[in-house]
Amino acid sequence: MADKPLLLALDQGTSSSRAALFDSEGHLIASASAPLAIHYPADGWVEQDPRLIWQSQLQAMADLEKALSPEQRQAVSCCGITNQRETTVLWQRNDGAPCGPALVWQDGRTADLCRQWKQQGLETEWRQRTGLLLDPYFSASKIRWLMLHEAAANAAASRDDLCFGTVESWLLWHLSGGTRHCSDMSNASRTLLMDLEQRQWVDAFCEQASLPLSALPELVPCRGDFGAITKGLPFAGVPIKALLGDQQAATLGQLCLDPGEAKCTYGTGAFLVVNTGSVIRRSNAGLLTTLGWTDADGTPTYCLEGSLFNAGTVVQWLRDGLGIIDSTEAINALAAQVDSAAGVMLVPAFTGWGTPHWDPEARGLLIGLTRDSDRRHIARAALEGIALSVATLVHLAETALGQGLGELAVDGGAAASDPLLQAQADSTGLRVRRPASLESTARGVALLAGMECGAVGDLRALQVQRVDGASVFMPQIDGPQRNRWRERWDDAVRRSLHWSQGGQA
Repeated sequence: MADKPLLLALDQGTSSSRAALFDSEGHLIASASAPLAIHYPADGWVEQDPRLIWQSQLQAMADLEKALSPEQRQAVSCCGITNQRETTVLWQRNDGAPCGPALVWQDGRTADLCRQWKQQGLETEWRQRTGLLLDPYFSASKIRWLMLHEAAANAAASRDDLCFGTVESWLLWHLSGGTRHCSDMSNASRTLLMDLEQRQWVDAFCEQASLPLSALPELVPCRGDFGAITKGLPFAGVPIKALLGDQQAATLGQLCLDPGEAKCTYGTGAFLVVNTGSVIRRSNAGLLTTLGWTDADGTPTYCLEGSLFNAGTVVQWLRDGLGIIDSTEAINALAAQVDSAAGVMLVPAFTGWGTPHWDPEARGLLIGLTRDSDRRHIARAALEGIALSVATLVHLAETALGQGLGELAVDGGAAASDPLLQAQADSTGLRVRRPASLESTARGVALLAGMECGAVGDLRALQVQRVDGASVFMPQIDGPQRNRWRERWDDAVRRSLHWSQGGQA
């Protein structure tokens, strides 16, 4: 073991931080995780303490290093960072102190600001250049809100002491001892500040967000030399060789290397990503165009993406909010006790709706209840609601590509649910493939880092692994039944839209 290189992945997610170790073929060797608190100070507001994001990741690193043998620790050859995207942090360059909370990707407090920008006619150029929509989901309006409401941010800007970054930038800053302020192109493509074709920051968009250009991180490819983990930290001295947004990392980890190959990750939210190769595919139906990753010379792979804000949160709500299950795993046995949801549907728009409606004022909906409905039907409706939401994304992607996807690779914590994946196959008509290991996000960035440091060769040689130990779910309903089910679902979704009017500015 000691003579074989090992690859370290730091996977900073919305509800936890992970540190994982892989071999050069992407097999998981060991991992550790630490929880991360999320705060909901008002309706539609979602924030975290940037210091706790770092502390959570640091704890996961320390726990993993402690669990390794000296030989394994010695064999760690490089590190990659993957992260929750769009979440926005402002901090002081001189000491790294945050200038307010981290506004999480789910946060919808900037809905009015985005509406104002649209009314000013700004969305067309923004969409053309970034591939994104003017929505609270992305970083630009979050930056503007922080600049308007956090005195520390303005004070730092006036001293030319302000730094902006998404989470990979925040982590790299700390891992490098404050010497590297960088953002990779996959994460930058989610900020509304990067031109997709030129792969450069757009000064005018930064100015619209009130962000000083001096606060921008250096824009870098997804793989390269990003320094080394500084002295005094776990894994000190390990070179950092890759930075990659979590959904792009999962796509790479699933080895979706060819145009038309697609994966869906069920984490806090659910995210469909379809590889479109070197072609920037655009959609007029609410899908996003994003940068997937870059190769050794910086050449990009692009993707189409559909984004849903709530997936795993639905199961957590059944556990913590309603109390109808004791653990997240219990939902599967409960849902399996009934043959159907008996007309009950759960629309998971707790923090607004992403693709295709982009409605921050949508809210969750539980509909179709009768006196005979019980927690079993609600549990089944919750899983089906996640699957039906993703089915809409699949349909839009197939329309944009002009071809069927054929197969959907899946990962993320909720992908452990057999009832969910059967509902996914039934609602899409696709073959759904779940790999033996669900650690696709960490695996993807580990492999990218391994390629950069020479420990990993051609990823295509690993594609034969995709079927090893995989579980496959095939559709069990016919087309007419599927169409009726989805029409009913579309009706339920329409009823959830525009529910929360106004909100808090």
